[in-house]
Amino acid sequence: MSGKASSQDEQIRKYAPLVKRIAYHMMARLPASVEVDDLIQVGLIGLMDAVSRFDGTQGAQFESYATQRIRGAMLDELREADWLPRHVRQKSRQIEAAIHRLEQRNGKPPTEQEISAELGMPIDQYQAMLGDVKCSQLLYYEDFSDEDSASFLERYLVDGASDPLALLEDGGFRKSLIEAIHRLPERERSMMGMYYEQDMNLKEIGAVLGVSESRVCQLHSQAVARLRAQLKIWKD
Repeated sequence: MSGKASSQDEQIRKYAPLVKRIAYHMMARLPASVEVDDLIQVGLIGLMDAVSRFDGTQGAQFESYATQRIRGAMLDELREADWLPRHVRQKSRQIEAAIHRLEQRNGKPPTEQEISAELGMPIDQYQAMLGDVKCSQLLYYEDFSDEDSASFLERYLVDGASDPLALLEDGGFRKSLIEAIHRLPERERSMMGMYYEQDMNLKEIGAVLGVSESRVCQLHSQAVARLRAQLKIWKD
């Protein structure tokens, strides 16, 4: 075995745990139908691609480069599999709409009890609904196109007129997003910080908050629904 091949194999073994960490972190926002082993498998392919392509002379750190390649491989696999069922989007938007109505009516973030009452369901049914929509996203690509008339791949194509990244980079949107995050209930704001800023997994967050992993998942779904409701003007 050549020295280069041996060095590449060593890099793959060294960073294989990174693939698992990214896969399990991503699973928190995906439906139960997605298998973590499938993500790990394509993530390893992304890692091997990163090892073969990395040019250390460019000044980039390998772990950052590999993370980008691994995430990209996993996202490509999810897009090809059309991983976000329409009924999940519908449930998420029902929650979002209920939160928006309550905030407009009362001028403050609604409690879970208020949201469940607005949806006309018991609190345990609402919490189960939150668990079902754990793949909630801040922005759906469908927010920028007509999902009823486009195939999955067409919906995910980006053109000059409907680019989610351009919206995220908009200064006004960023300011509104920051303000919306500050308006989240304290526990949900803390949870989002631990998940997105500190890169903690659901188990670790649950230990800090004194709740189960499934409960953290529910809080994440609810927090995202609150943010989407408050940023409704940017999606309309």
